[in-house]
Amino acid sequence: MSADDRAKHVYWILIVAPLAVLAAFYLYPLSKVLYLSVTVPTPGLGNFAKLVDSSAVQRILLTTARICVITTTISLILGYLIAYTALHVRRGHETWILFVVLLCFWLSVLIRAFAWLTLLQSRGVVNTVLMDLGLIATPLALVRNEFGVILGMVHYMIPYAVLPLYANMKGIDPRLVPAARGLGASPLEAFWKVYLPMSLPGIISAGMLVFIFSLGFYITPALLGGGKTLMIAEYIAVQIIETLNWGMGTMLASTLLLVVFAIIAAMARFVDLRQVFGVK
Repeated sequence: MSADDRAKHVYWILIVAPLAVLAAFYLYPLSKVLYLSVTVPTPGLGNFAKLVDSSAVQRILLTTARICVITTTISLILGYLIAYTALHVRRGHETWILFVVLLCFWLSVLIRAFAWLTLLQSRGVVNTVLMDLGLIATPLALVRNEFGVILGMVHYMIPYAVLPLYANMKGIDPRLVPAARGLGASPLEAFWKVYLPMSLPGIISAGMLVFIFSLGFYITPALLGGGKTLMIAEYIAVQIIETLNWGMGTMLASTLLLVVFAIIAAMARFVDLRQVFGVK
């Protein structure tokens, strides 16, 4: 066997091996979920009809969409400010800002949710301090509602917003804004007409990433929502684990997957996803 033939064999092995693993551990379970969604309890689209007929399902979908939109918006605003600040401070300060952002990745989502629960519950640190200072007479409802869920999700999602934005801003020529200022633009005009449009790919990629991840949140809404704020991932778990309603659970899981694909397809019509995700 020649060297070229060996190189071709190695090439195809490197291609086929990951595809085989992907098919076995991802595509097959995914196809099983899609199959169950149209066959249990009876073949057909009866499960998907509940998206239109069931007020409970519609309420959960609307709650999920509302929380994800709010979480994405807040995360993008905070993430943009953090990334912009990190890029325009001294090198040592930039390192510390990025270190604190990356530190969030090292903390378990479960630990973070319990930490917020400890801080915000009726007898938690925040309410206790406010009551001791005489600022409030009764504890504030900071958890077991949408506020607590959104707060916990934003805390978790900020790094996913900061890093794509920072990577995008790093590629913007720092001479452009001073050039705009030199041509008579005010600081706000230079930012709004020059810097912000050039950071749009980072905003889009960060927004997609945060919104798609938010759709599948389970632990944070379950703990900080206290069963009063039900999102789709928790509802899927209830249907499959507690009520054993596999048809409903897999239908909702399939719907979630289709929504993610639809978001990516819709964004692809307006922006070049290869540029958004840094693919040359």
